[in-house]
Amino acid sequence: MLLWIIRLSFLLMEVFPQSVPQLELHVTKSESNQGLIRVLIFDQADGFPDNPQKAKLALSLPIENFKTQTLINSLPPGKYAICTFQDKDENGEINKNFFGYPTEPYGFSNNPKISFSIPSFEKCLIEIKEGKKNIVTIELKK
Repeated sequence: MLLWIIRLSFLLMEVFPQSVPQLELHVTKSESNQGLIRVLIFDQADGFPDNPQKAKLALSLPIENFKTQTLINSLPPGKYAICTFQDKDENGEINKNFFGYPTEPYGFSNNPKISFSIPSFEKCLIEIKEGKKNIVTIELKK
């Protein structure tokens, strides 16, 4: 009987695969509708927050009504940190002043308080859970 239940559960997993997690990402408080919202999603601290080659996923999204949103179905369940900025001049990089402080609006998952340095990877971690629509809102800061 137990063997039959195990076989049935494997058969059901093949017929009805587990649902893919979804991440609904909202980026709000853009200064204007100019440029693009650039998003980097990391599954490791290495490269966070500004190395696109080390990111798990990189996106460029249009801005409408001072915000953007997208639905991402390509991330497996796990923990991620997200950074984003408004690329007003569409040069692919966040512009900085002489002291290295961003001159374009930026934000991070969990909207951590930012003082004189970027938040740690750990402070920005969110968890994407299987079979669930995960909603993350990032408020841009300047």
